[in-house]
Amino acid sequence: MEADDTLKQEVLALVPQQKPFRFIDEIIRLDDEEIIGAYRFRDDEFFYPGHFPGRPITPGVILVETMAQIGVVAYGMYLLARQKQVRPIEMKGPLSLFSLAEDIEFKGIVAPGERVIVKGKKIYMRKGALKVDVSMERENGEVVCAGKLAGMGVDAREKEW
Repeated sequence: MEADDTLKQEVLALVPQQKPFRFIDEIIRLDDEEIIGAYRFRDDEFFYPGHFPGRPITPGVILVETMAQIGVVAYGMYLLARQKQVRPIEMKGPLSLFSLAEDIEFKGIVAPGERVIVKGKKIYMRKGALKVDVSMERENGEVVCAGKLAGMGVDAREKEW
């Protein structure tokens, strides 16, 4: 069953990354098997002046981070709440950490102003660990990058940083 808009907003509110390092604008679809989210790379993102002067493109590491924030962090928060049988807003202290990237393949570049759609399909969720097949597409459906990402749900209060 797909999550309603209120539930999607609760999940979005739990994502710990904030500006200028938050790369998720909305959750389009969310259920026990997949997440679809979107982000528009604004012309004034902090990294464009240096990557590359005169011809800015979005760094690959930022593309992977965007896929991780949507496909692992936001999705992990939702799945943790489902496992605990609570609404996401009722969870206290969980933090979903991105922990693995494998088989990442880049097939295109993302320019300032472009909106991307990230699709994540659950491979597994067990003992707080989530692994996802994830892809990033342009709005026309052209794949920009894809691979497998994983993360772990931890209680941020348990760790000293």
